[in-house]
Amino acid sequence: MSEWLLSLRGTEAGHQLAMVLALQAAFLHAVFGALQKGRHDPWLTRGAIDACGSLMAAPIALFLVPWPDPHMWPIFFCVFAIHLVYKILQGLAYTRGAYTVVYPVVRGTGPLFTVIGAYLLFGEVFAPLQWFGVAVLLAGIFGLALYNMIYLENGRDTLWMAMVFAIATGLLVALYTTYDAYGIRAARDPFTFLAWFFLFDGLVLPGFIYRRWLRMPDAPALGPLMVRGCIGAIVAFMSFGSVMLATLLGKVGEAAVLRETSTIFAALIGWLVLKETVGPRRIGLMALIALGAVIVEVGG
Repeated sequence: MSEWLLSLRGTEAGHQLAMVLALQAAFLHAVFGALQKGRHDPWLTRGAIDACGSLMAAPIALFLVPWPDPHMWPIFFCVFAIHLVYKILQGLAYTRGAYTVVYPVVRGTGPLFTVIGAYLLFGEVFAPLQWFGVAVLLAGIFGLALYNMIYLENGRDTLWMAMVFAIATGLLVALYTTYDAYGIRAARDPFTFLAWFFLFDGLVLPGFIYRRWLRMPDAPALGPLMVRGCIGAIVAFMSFGSVMLATLLGKVGEAAVLRETSTIFAALIGWLVLKETVGPRRIGLMALIALGAVIVEVGG
């Protein structure tokens, strides 16, 4: 399968598959965010997801895919460090702000800096129409966050701190998207990169989260928490794997922008699952996000 995927690079079929993968990653990333923000403490959920993901990835990394070449170990170290900081900032944001406010800010900050990073690292250039599409998409995303902020009913006392952490998290999203794209392109086999990424990604945070769980006076039962962790790990595999393969087959910047349509899915999940309010203005802003993504794709 790896050879088939690599053979599609630079082809029209590869471009179309990259678009589908990026949109699939958008939906799955919104599901992942809702899982982390949902029933349990976001820190506990993240720790359970990381632990389950590492355990699931171990047999694949050790026995099913080629081992990494020597030059990949420093890359894995940098990837691990970037994602660790990202997860810490994301947890801080989710514990201080409503999901429908925090998530759009995180996802809106990322694509602009990813496009700039893709230009600096890979020499990718957006056409003027694509930049207009980025502007339309970001207007929809930040407009959605602002609307949610204005009509927020609870959590206003921690809202501005949540915004600070959300913007910082968005910058880390841009950094990991660009650097991970570099990493998967540097690997001899893309599935080697993905398997070893998930193996390393869950080695540190679960230990600290377990200590947090032990200190909680009303700690949730481990069984349901680990079930959510296993589900989240599978979603993370599919979401991260989809966007990484999209950056391998197509432009990193385009994949990053299309992935941010996850804000639409996040708003729908916030409404249908988390019971957060949605109205016609939000629907209009979500349509603006979708329109921006379409312009970016057509403009390319």
